[in-house]
Amino acid sequence: MVPRYNAQALRASWERQQNSLVIGREMRFNVLLTVLKAGTRARARILDLGCGTGAFSERILRELPGARVWGVDYDPVLLRIGREGLRADRHRLEWVEADLRSPTWTRALPRGRWDAIVSTTALHWIEPAPLSRLYGTIARLLRPGGIFLNGDNLPFDPPSARLRRLMRALRRERRARKRTPGVLDWDEWWARTRSIRELAPEFRERDRRYPHPHGDERVNPVSWHLRTLRAKGFRESAVVWQYFSNRVVIGIR
Repeated sequence: MVPRYNAQALRASWERQQNSLVIGREMRFNVLLTVLKAGTRARARILDLGCGTGAFSERILRELPGARVWGVDYDPVLLRIGREGLRADRHRLEWVEADLRSPTWTRALPRGRWDAIVSTTALHWIEPAPLSRLYGTIARLLRPGGIFLNGDNLPFDPPSARLRRLMRALRRERRARKRTPGVLDWDEWWARTRSIRELAPEFRERDRRYPHPHGDERVNPVSWHLRTLRAKGFRESAVVWQYFSNRVVIGIR
């Protein structure tokens, strides 16, 4: 049976799939929101990079009632699901279609500086050279004193060989657990969503934009991110929270 298109239901199933996949996802969200509340003004302009279906954007709007959010992504499938699943928030949430790997992606943004720029489980697939360039762009987009927050899986440094092995074992153990009935894994979610007829145009465009699957094979260790942020214009950078290699990194402009 071909599933029907329902953006809100797809967003909900994406949430369940991501919570099953990403260890400590909700803890990370809570830390990000706590820092945003403490570090931005009431009517903050916030940019959410790699926003997907708007999971974190939605939480920002709920927890920071005076903020406005611009969500940036390049995946046409996730963008459509997000736009149509979060229509009720359209007066405070705007969607921007842009490829963060491109040097010209900021042309799609409105003018002005940002109080905060955030990203969660999104930048790990960008290779080091374009990611370094992106960090410099983020620094220029922020107002003085503005903050950048990146919540992602950032590996331990190479000398920490035993910690890296422990993290791999934890991931294997997580994958081996009996899954909650009705919760799809990553591949199942994408296969089921691809079978929805209404999303066929978006999947054709997605296949054109992403001809090869992306992963996190080339993610640099956390120390690289801290050094690169400072080299690209941030006065301070630090890890403000971690759960094994699931971390929240902050850069202060």
